[in-house]
Amino acid sequence: MKKFFKNNGLSISFLLMFVFSLIGQAVTGMKEYNKELKEYHQPAVSFGDYLHSGHFVQATFENWESEFLQMALFVILTIFLFEKGSSESKKIDEENEVDRDPDPMKKDAPWPVRRGGWILAVYKHSLSIALLLLFFLSFAAHFEGSLRSTNKEHTIKGEALEKGIDYLAGSRFWFESFQNWQSEFLSVFAIVALSIYLRQKGSPQSKPVDASHAETGE
Repeated sequence: MKKFFKNNGLSISFLLMFVFSLIGQAVTGMKEYNKELKEYHQPAVSFGDYLHSGHFVQATFENWESEFLQMALFVILTIFLFEKGSSESKKIDEENEVDRDPDPMKKDAPWPVRRGGWILAVYKHSLSIALLLLFFLSFAAHFEGSLRSTNKEHTIKGEALEKGIDYLAGSRFWFESFQNWQSEFLSVFAIVALSIYLRQKGSPQSKPVDASHAETGE
């Protein structure tokens, strides 16, 4: 067990922080939602009902959507775009280990590499494919939750419900998306640019402390 935590400490830590934050979001979100319902003289919802509400679904997946979009674009753009001096960039005008063709004879090579063909072709791009798929699924869930949340407000106020196509063409859904996208793109810019001049000893996201500002790659 001790070895398991040592070998998987990073993922376990972030998974636990994710669960803690999601529970915190759900609890505080329910309280906030019930405050809003009370203002319109509507009955409060239970915790279980809140987890199925458009309010919770929209708030959750609009954040997931932006995270997966940011990661997918970062993975894809770093294939062919460079940033001199950044630890987040491939080396410029040099061979990079990640660019070499997979060797099916390499010891402990994953089975798709040994299998070859279309399976290998998919596996070579599996990370970006998975992240893009997660983005589109989160995007769809965000849209569905946001539409339900908006129509719930319309129902309470006695207003006409919005159709999906009209809501997609409106500003509210895209406002929710863009306000999250811009923060994710800013955070990527920050780590790419700051890692040129700043260091963190012991972190693989940083260059060695004594590396020059022009040195590119980890």
